[in-house]
Amino acid sequence: MLNDAGRSGLAIGGVMQRRDFIRTSLLGSAAWLTFASRLKAESEVAAAYPNKRERMLTWLEGRLPPGYAPGAFFVHFDKDHKFGAAAAAKHLEYFEATGMDFVKIQYEREYPRESFLRAPSDWSRLTLKGLDFFEPQLDLVRRIVNAKKREALVLVTLYSPFMCAGHSATRKVLLQHIEENPDAVRRGLDTIVESQLLFVNACIAAGVDGFYMATQGSETQTLSHPALFTEYVKPADLVPMREAHARCAFNILHVCDDNAPYASYDAVADYPGHVISCCPDLVGGTLTWEQISNQFKRPGMGGMKRRGLVYSGSPQEIRDEVRRVVSAAPRRFILGADCTVPADTDWGRIRTAIAAAHEIS
Repeated sequence: MLNDAGRSGLAIGGVMQRRDFIRTSLLGSAAWLTFASRLKAESEVAAAYPNKRERMLTWLEGRLPPGYAPGAFFVHFDKDHKFGAAAAAKHLEYFEATGMDFVKIQYEREYPRESFLRAPSDWSRLTLKGLDFFEPQLDLVRRIVNAKKREALVLVTLYSPFMCAGHSATRKVLLQHIEENPDAVRRGLDTIVESQLLFVNACIAAGVDGFYMATQGSETQTLSHPALFTEYVKPADLVPMREAHARCAFNILHVCDDNAPYASYDAVADYPGHVISCCPDLVGGTLTWEQISNQFKRPGMGGMKRRGLVYSGSPQEIRDEVRRVVSAAPRRFILGADCTVPADTDWGRIRTAIAAAHEIS
């Protein structure tokens, strides 16, 4: 038999159990209401914007679907998936597996190494690369456009003339020549600009919606004087970029730090593009995405380090980091990495990151 203390303890225990049950039920109800509210918002978004193409076009217009931050990460595929049907299939597989909000076609048709580029004067011998040179890349563009344009916006990578010149001579030789005789090197850059315009126009004719426009050359300690960039590299950059920007709905300016970090982005802040992709980490400190968007006067894309949590984190770590990044960023923001993620990145981690961005209200 229970004594009075036992009965009292049982009564207290019963009260506590009921209180715990009520509290748990209320918390569960709140969680369910939050979850249900998010599901309702997502279903309304799906009804209003039936495919990713319409969602991104709406985002670009500044009319944001509620609780939806776009996301995209980029990766170079292996040598068996650079061109042709195999490359198209791999791009489409990656797009579906990661849940990206738009398609980005990797550029793999690098300019060939030219052994005759031994002195600055040799740049005048560089020949125009015609559409026959770009055909393997253009074939991939047409395959992807035909497969996905109705569903999603399609972008293709555009390397700058300066970057293509580095492919032709090696970056080390290019930098040496531009320091010795920039006017001579400019003749080669002008030839590459003509080739780039052919490629840009052919991609537009094939139906792309825009370009992922990459620039290099203004990194810290890359050139001995800022004028070498502003007077020789920048004018070549701007010709194909302006052509793309004038004719396409969605262009991303990518300031690439693959070779070296930047002291500032002043030299490229006026480059065209609807979105800016760059690394917030500068030599002298780290910028916020608010500062980046204000400087470039456009929305930002990034937030995740290419070898950070999206490469090695647990699902919960990735979700927490995405929430931190997107919550701190301006309202118009695309989740991505600071550059191309490593080829061996688990696609599941990328999908986790993009799904988390979609769920932040």
